[in-house]
Amino acid sequence: MTTFEHGGDVTAFAKVCGCKIDEIIDLSSSINFVKPVIDVDFNTLEIAPYPNYDALYEAVAKHYGVGVEEMELFNGGSSAIFSLFSHLKGTVATAPCVSIYSPAYLEYKKAAERFGYELNIVNRFDDVHADIPEGSLVIFVNPSTPDGMMYEIDELLAMWHKKNCTVLIDESFIEFSDAKSVTYQLSKYPNLYILKSMTKFFGAAGIRVGTLISQGKNIKLLRETEPLWKLSAFDAAYIQAVLRDSGFKTRSDNANAKSKAYLTQILQKSPLVEKIYPSSANYILVKLTITAKALQEKLLPHKVMIRSCENFDGLSDYHARIAVKNMEDLACFAKALDA
Repeated sequence: MTTFEHGGDVTAFAKVCGCKIDEIIDLSSSINFVKPVIDVDFNTLEIAPYPNYDALYEAVAKHYGVGVEEMELFNGGSSAIFSLFSHLKGTVATAPCVSIYSPAYLEYKKAAERFGYELNIVNRFDDVHADIPEGSLVIFVNPSTPDGMMYEIDELLAMWHKKNCTVLIDESFIEFSDAKSVTYQLSKYPNLYILKSMTKFFGAAGIRVGTLISQGKNIKLLRETEPLWKLSAFDAAYIQAVLRDSGFKTRSDNANAKSKAYLTQILQKSPLVEKIYPSSANYILVKLTITAKALQEKLLPHKVMIRSCENFDGLSDYHARIAVKNMEDLACFAKALDA
């Protein structure tokens, strides 16, 4: 497994299995299996002119409860991360040290190395209140990945503020929970940034839209180095369409709760699972009694794909992440585990 390898490469997995992509049961990718209702005919979408994002920004700002001037859109969450790291590296607002509360989304470590930050890895399992360097760029994913733990953030924000830190809270999976976004703290903390990912919850990783939220003065500076056009007319139309589906949140919550309860039962009954980590997201981290690679090989004949977590800081080759999917796919997973 490579250092920054990600889950969800069903094309490569299908080649290994010698089957079609639609035959794969992908439990490695934490993308919502519930899909929103789309009321757009993309065949009639006007794509000749350069895109105008006014309506898109207004819709996204309303969805997150912030002002248009307090957010910037990017071509996916990873692009937002790299843009912010590049932007902050060139300012005096942050020291060249990034404190990543790990395990965490691996793109943060990649971005830190790419832009020459000094890395400070904080094992949040051991001590989430550990001391960090003054003026760090703090990275905290909430709910966390790959375990899905939801943290009370107010006390941590106060601690980081006292250390003069610039803080990025990644809330890419918060919509799978009932937790409150930290956006209500924007006015209190001038060096706070919040990352949102619309593609996880709305089940569309191929639609690349990520959002950074911060105080207006921060967003204004960030925009000065951003290209004029970053999103396609298709991206913009899709996101606006999913936000018009007012019943999606309820449908998604109900279906995910049912499937997550079933997945938990499957894992609790399996002798291959030693520990199940509490999760507020649409995935579950487990510690196995065999290596994740051994479990992957066991599941391969059944065309079931899971995420090994051996390349996450603080985890081992005995850790794996299982995504919450529909009941039929999870039943196949249960059968494969027992085989």
